[in-house]
Amino acid sequence: MNKLTGTKRLQLALLLGSLSLLGPFTIDTYLPSFPTIVKEYHTTASLVQISLTTCLLGLGLGQLIIGPMSDVQGRRKPLRIFLIMYLIASVICAFAPDIYTFIGARFMQGFAAAGGLVISRAIVRDVYSGRELTKFFALLMLVGNLGPIVAPIAGGLILAFTNWSGVFIVLACIGIILVLIVTWKLEETLPKENRVPSDISQIVKNFGSLLKDRQFTGYALTQGFMVAGIFAYVSGISFVYQNIYGVTPQVFSLLFGVNGIALIVGTQVVGRFAGVLSERTFLKIGLLIANLAGSALLVALLVKAPLIAVVVPIFFFVSSIGITGTTSFALAMEAQGHIAGSASALLGLLPFVLGSLTAPLVGIAGEYSAIPMGIIMFSASLLAFLSYYGLVGKPSLRVQATK
Repeated sequence: MNKLTGTKRLQLALLLGSLSLLGPFTIDTYLPSFPTIVKEYHTTASLVQISLTTCLLGLGLGQLIIGPMSDVQGRRKPLRIFLIMYLIASVICAFAPDIYTFIGARFMQGFAAAGGLVISRAIVRDVYSGRELTKFFALLMLVGNLGPIVAPIAGGLILAFTNWSGVFIVLACIGIILVLIVTWKLEETLPKENRVPSDISQIVKNFGSLLKDRQFTGYALTQGFMVAGIFAYVSGISFVYQNIYGVTPQVFSLLFGVNGIALIVGTQVVGRFAGVLSERTFLKIGLLIANLAGSALLVALLVKAPLIAVVVPIFFFVSSIGITGTTSFALAMEAQGHIAGSASALLGLLPFVLGSLTAPLVGIAGEYSAIPMGIIMFSASLLAFLSYYGLVGKPSLRVQATK
C-alpha cells in the first residue's frame, strides 16, 4: 500500500513529523528550567522529576487509549480532540499555583500529547508497508528528531527572556498551530471499511494477541528498555551538567541539542542503507553500540572523569536509539496492519511506562550524584540486549541486495 511518492511523500513526512515533535517538545523544552522550578516552588529535585514521570505516564497511557480509538473512529477526529486538550493542559502548567497542581497538569499534557505520537505512527502503517515502511519511518524520525535538538535550545532561549512559565505558553501556541495543521492538511488515511468495531472486548483481544506474539513482544521490550535508558538521561542530565559540571542553561541546551544530531545520524544511517543491511542487522549493531557506550559512561561517572568523557559516550548511546528505535518499530509493525493503532499504542506504552520508572530513580542520590543515571542507562541497554536475543531469537547477520 505504498501509495505516496515524491512531493506528497515529503509533505506527509513533514506533517507527521510535526505531530511527533509534540512528544520531545513536551518532554525536553522545560528541562533547562528544572533548577529554577525547584526554587520557584520551594520543593525538591525529586518532586520536579516526578513532574517528568507523570508526563511520561500520561504519554504511555494516552497511547494505550488513543491508539485503539483511532482504529475505531479513524485518525483525524481523535487527533484534533487531544490536541485541543493539549493546549489547555499547557496553559494550566504555565499558571499552576503549586508543584502538585503542576504535576497533575503535566500528566494531562502528556496524555494529550500521546495523540500526536501514536496516530502519526499508525498513519505511516496505513500508507506504507515492507521496506518502504522502514524508509518512510526513518524519514519521519529525521523530522521528529529535530525536537531533541530544538526543544532544549528553545527552552534555554525562552528562559533568557522570561521565566519558566513562558515555556508552557509557547507549548500552548504549538498546540494551536497543530490543531490548525491537522484540520486543514491531514486527510483521513483509515477508510471506514477498514476500521475495527467499537467493541471493548475485541480491543482487549487485539492487545492480548499482540502480547502473545513472541517476536512483537521482543521488539517492543527491546525498544522500551532502550527508551527507558534515554528517559533516565533526560531526567538526570540537567542536574549532572549544571550542578556537577557547572555549565549554564544555555550551554546545557547546546550539549543536549548535540545529542539530537546523534539521533538523526542513527536514523538516517538506517534509512540510507535499509536496502543493503537487514533491519535485524541494524538492530544488533544499535544494541552493541548502546551497551559499549553505557559501559563507558558508567565508568566515567564512577571515576568522576572530565565533562568530555561523559559527553562522548552519551552521544553514542543516543545515536544507538536512532538505530534501534527505527528498526524495532518497523519490524514490530510489519505484520500488524489490521490493528496498527493498537500495535502502535503498545509500542508507545512500554517505553513511557518503563521511562516513568527510571526517571525518578535518577535523583535518588540527590542533585549532585550522577551514579544512578549511569547505572540505569547501562542496565537499560543490557536489558534491551537480553530482550532481543531472548524473545526474538538469533537470526544470522546477512546483507541483502538492494532492490
